[in-house]
Amino acid sequence: MSKVVKFGGSSLADAKQFKKVADIINADPERVYVVPSAPGKRFKDDTKVTDLLYQCYERVLTGEDFAKAFAPVRERYDGIIKDLGLSFDLNEDYVKIGKDFRSGATRDYAASRGEYLNGKILAHVLGYEFVDAANGIFFDSKGEFDADITNACLGAILEKTPKAVIPGFYGALPDGSIKTFSRGGSDFTGSVVAKAAGASLYENWTDVSGFLVADPRIVKNPAGIEVITYSELRELSYMGAGVLHEDAIFPVRSANIPINIKNTNAPEDKGTLIVPTADSNTKYLVTGIAGKKDFSVISIEKDRMNSESGFMRRLLQVLENHSVFPEHMPTGIDTISVVVNSKELDGQRDKLAQRLKDVVRPDHFEIIDGLALIAVVGRGMKSKKGTATRVFAALSHADINIRMIDQGSSELNIIVGIDEKDFDKAIRVIYDMFILSEQ
Repeated sequence: MSKVVKFGGSSLADAKQFKKVADIINADPERVYVVPSAPGKRFKDDTKVTDLLYQCYERVLTGEDFAKAFAPVRERYDGIIKDLGLSFDLNEDYVKIGKDFRSGATRDYAASRGEYLNGKILAHVLGYEFVDAANGIFFDSKGEFDADITNACLGAILEKTPKAVIPGFYGALPDGSIKTFSRGGSDFTGSVVAKAAGASLYENWTDVSGFLVADPRIVKNPAGIEVITYSELRELSYMGAGVLHEDAIFPVRSANIPINIKNTNAPEDKGTLIVPTADSNTKYLVTGIAGKKDFSVISIEKDRMNSESGFMRRLLQVLENHSVFPEHMPTGIDTISVVVNSKELDGQRDKLAQRLKDVVRPDHFEIIDGLALIAVVGRGMKSKKGTATRVFAALSHADINIRMIDQGSSELNIIVGIDEKDFDKAIRVIYDMFILSEQ
């Protein structure tokens, strides 16, 4: 039995946090593979080390001396080492990074050094072996993550390494140069390591005790989610529930490895367990409520649209040609509403509208802005009658007009479109209907 544990930037922001992390790892002998992020903010107006590295890179590009540009980064790491009382330094690594910067290192390389250096310190603190992610995590020539080669190579390394620290956020291209994942990519690294190691559990440690049923900025003291399925998490993450990088579930999902979201500052809390499947006998009928603003509706009406061969194909082709991607497409016999991210219309709204009119020749065409989408997600909804009725009743009683309704065949979620001005109010009344009324 082995566990992979990933710690976010806030969990490793300073020496005090390092000590908490070391205590957590040492408290469980099954926590044998550790994935660290770069140090995050120590206080509200602080700067993350990754951002300091980006700044350093830009300053060196404009001709500033590396030592001067790198000084804020070095100060952070040397401060952590000093406060931990370690007889250890990163001087050789600083020299190597300086040489690489001067010889034209990439922006990805610069950003990755945050996790790399933090991993070096954490491995020393724990007495674990340091495994450079560039030696076991790989991208193909197009810059896409190579899951098969990574799983084979990293698995072989970990099989010979009982305890290791593997930095998050980056890997290597075929030519050996560094390539980073997107922001939040350390979550993905942890998932990749868990699959390669054949772990029994992937623990993702952050500064919150798991997922909440609703956004605490909107709902006061919302209930926590104890168990959630991968499918439910995907729905909520898509709608903005951002505790875990949404791509992080895919490697462990394919290997049926559960994820436990835990709080570094409250390790005794259960957190949220993310599992492949779970029964529908949940504490609350609804697992989570989440939403996003800034959507637009492309509304098209045309008589006999449903019997016009190729209509949908032509419509979608125009959208694809303009890099506009439908979020939802509720339809009627003679109508279709295409919900899109409003930002995708920037700079091409009139051109796109004209092209759609030319291609599909609608009887009526309109683009409506100011739409917000709210997803009510829960695996328990499938076995209960009247869930949609309760959603609509909650909104109706609050005098909130529903402009769009969409429900997938899995009955895992119900999505409603409303005016942006009603967004917070809608979240609160739905929460009251399904959570407060059941407490």
